[in-house]
Amino acid sequence: MKFKFHVLFFFLFTISSVHQLCAGEIETLKKNFVSGILSEGDEDLINILKTIPRETISSDQIVVELMQRYPRTEAEIRELLSHSNADGSWSDIDYADKSLSGWKPFVHTQRTFMLAKVYNQKGSSYYHSKALIDRIHQSLQYWFKSKLVCRNWWYNQIGVPKALGAVFLLVEDQLSVSEKEEAVTVMLNSKIVGTGQNMVWQSGNVLMRGLLQNNMQLVKQGRDSIAAQIVRNGSVEGIQIDHSFHQHGAQQQFGNYGAAFISDMGFWGKIFSGTTLAIDQPKLDILADLITQGYQRVIWKGFLDVNGLGRQFFRHAQEFKALSAAFAANRLRYADAKNKDKYSNFLNKGFLTVKGSPDLQGVYHFWNSDQTVARRPKWMASLKMASSRIIGAESLNGDNLKGFYIGDGAIYTYIDGSEYKDVFPLWDWRKVPGVTAYETQLPLNGATEGNRNHASFVGNVNDGNIGLTTMQLKRDKLSALKSYLFTDDFVLCLGAGIATDSASIVTTAIDQRLKRGELKHLKNKTWVGVKSLDIDAVQDTRFFSDQTGYIVLNAPKVAARDELKSGLWSDIMRSYPIDVKGQDSVLSLWIDHGLQPKNSAYQYFILPAATEQKTAAFDVKSVEILSNTKDLQVIFLIKERAVLISTLKAGEVKLPFNGTLKTKQPGLFLIKYKTQNGKPTVIYNDPTQELKFADYELNGVSSRVNLK
Repeated sequence: MKFKFHVLFFFLFTISSVHQLCAGEIETLKKNFVSGILSEGDEDLINILKTIPRETISSDQIVVELMQRYPRTEAEIRELLSHSNADGSWSDIDYADKSLSGWKPFVHTQRTFMLAKVYNQKGSSYYHSKALIDRIHQSLQYWFKSKLVCRNWWYNQIGVPKALGAVFLLVEDQLSVSEKEEAVTVMLNSKIVGTGQNMVWQSGNVLMRGLLQNNMQLVKQGRDSIAAQIVRNGSVEGIQIDHSFHQHGAQQQFGNYGAAFISDMGFWGKIFSGTTLAIDQPKLDILADLITQGYQRVIWKGFLDVNGLGRQFFRHAQEFKALSAAFAANRLRYADAKNKDKYSNFLNKGFLTVKGSPDLQGVYHFWNSDQTVARRPKWMASLKMASSRIIGAESLNGDNLKGFYIGDGAIYTYIDGSEYKDVFPLWDWRKVPGVTAYETQLPLNGATEGNRNHASFVGNVNDGNIGLTTMQLKRDKLSALKSYLFTDDFVLCLGAGIATDSASIVTTAIDQRLKRGELKHLKNKTWVGVKSLDIDAVQDTRFFSDQTGYIVLNAPKVAARDELKSGLWSDIMRSYPIDVKGQDSVLSLWIDHGLQPKNSAYQYFILPAATEQKTAAFDVKSVEILSNTKDLQVIFLIKERAVLISTLKAGEVKLPFNGTLKTKQPGLFLIKYKTQNGKPTVIYNDPTQELKFADYELNGVSSRVNLK
């Protein structure tokens, strides 16, 4: 009997201990959650954020969350409260709005969140203010009674529970029993379903419900589901093995879903830190690689590359998206001691000090996303493409209304990062830099999966320093072979076989950016300012502006413009009111291939971080373009003693030094000669990603490259 009593006592004691442990863990998680919401430890980044004008109109969750980090003055809170009604609503919110993106009633939840955050901020006169908590109660009651539903499922299942879930936890000790029941009802709209970042959002909401109900099992389910998304996927959505991120199919999503993913991982990673739910080190290593090997490559001096924005061309989008990655890195360095130095370096080089040479210099190709990045000590270039494997872009919920061509070989060069800052409403979206497209007056549609490139020959070959990226374009009855060569000093762009059956003019855009200096043309060895210039039968014509030189070697016609332009943000992002305008001077350079071309071509150099003198003196003979046809492009870099080849067909290629390359498969080659008579080294890549091996013969010596 005594033994049974001891067993029973031990059993009850164990249950009590486990219960106390769970209760203590939940309290720690709640404390960490509130600390995260109040952005404690993010002060340096918030100081940077404050230098960027606050965005008051956005349907992007990342921007919404960044705006929540802006410190609010007491005058702003008073102004906000002045618009409140006795029933808990706000007089300036359209609660009848039916928009799919930028749903206006969602602002109600954001404002309630803002008030709950201020209520918890020590040092504010509103800290634990009875008047403020009364207003928060009224706001919650209005939402509970109204039961508003958006036509876009995202707001109902993710956006609203995410915003209000934070409110419930921030003022949990002030909620009545009935309010807590209503709060749980709101949170029940989220289930652990979906893929990629949508799954993370849903799981986070379920986790918040677990905290609200003091249910450790539910908390752990949410945590485990979040952590389960931290895997490198070869083909499905989420983190890719090349350190890019996919969502909505095989589509690069650095600035949209990917940014939200790392933001949430930083938020939850810091909350879990120091508890039994801490994320395992192997998964923390994957996150560190995604940020310091992926995001760090597409962020330049505090700006996210335009090619990383996806469909979200908001005001200040490049700065906001980059900062979201910085906040994620800052939080993860608290949660990941092993990779803390990597995160600190990412923050210092990209945001906090921006001193010294940038990291990750050289050429890198995101082979799972058809994107190439070249980073040099003073400049960066980025190229985005599409293929039969990879979706180039999307237009959804009123976003990216004109981005039909943004995945068709768009190339941007950066020196200070701001070259394309908010240029989007001013753009001619048929002349996205690097893109070959139709020039017509017809309305331009957004990008859809059905309009993707119908060619698999899209890829890159590089040795880490120099590289050649090729895109066979087959889209919208337009075909071309486009290649981009990246070196230490320049980017060389080649196009050939440009043809269409459509009765339209075809152009290739060289650049279209904000004017940051006079546009000049080299005429008779003298730089002359120009506003509008058209040149026929171009052989060697040179332009310069904003520390960047442009040399067009071979083109049927070149056009240059320096114009003051204006445009409506609502034309590209429907969430903006029609009275929100942009205006600035824009520099545009493009090649005109004429009406219905059958076999047009182009050759031009971009010289970033150059001078007028360097552009004028650049020796184009240092680069030999040995072939530029619809099937074969061959470039010889004399100084580097390197040959780069893009061949669509098997066959024979004549090389320098009386050499010959015989290929049995299409592909990309980088051949480097150490000495004129020495044995060259060969790097091969299959842009189609379909071959198991490739055979070639170089100067009579056969070789096989195994690819699988």
